[in-house]
Amino acid sequence: MRLLVLDYFLKQSTALSLSDLESGFDYSNRATLFRTLKTFEKKGLLHSINDGHITVYALCMDNCSEEQHADSHMHFCCKNCKKIYCMRSVKTPNINIPSGFNAEKLDIIIHGLCNGCTENLN
Repeated sequence: MRLLVLDYFLKQSTALSLSDLESGFDYSNRATLFRTLKTFEKKGLLHSINDGHITVYALCMDNCSEEQHADSHMHFCCKNCKKIYCMRSVKTPNINIPSGFNAEKLDIIIHGLCNGCTENLN
């Protein structure tokens, strides 16, 4: 099942929720898929994005590992189609935090209309 899930992610252009993944497989067990997502995230194959409503998962870059997710980039959430895109080509700003704080993760989510939905409006 893990190879099938990995192959499914490799064919996607957007992040996937557990429900998205379930609908992609005719014979799926929700618990098995969830454990697979969490295992892939722990091993550095996937990263999770939570937009405040739902958690979705996307493939990591090659430089991620079990020890560290070195894949720092922004995400774009389309308010129309609800898809979440990894914005790897957009440079993440350097943010200085106060002394004594230890940042572990930075999540930047841009909200708006994706290019597909923008074209459909015109």
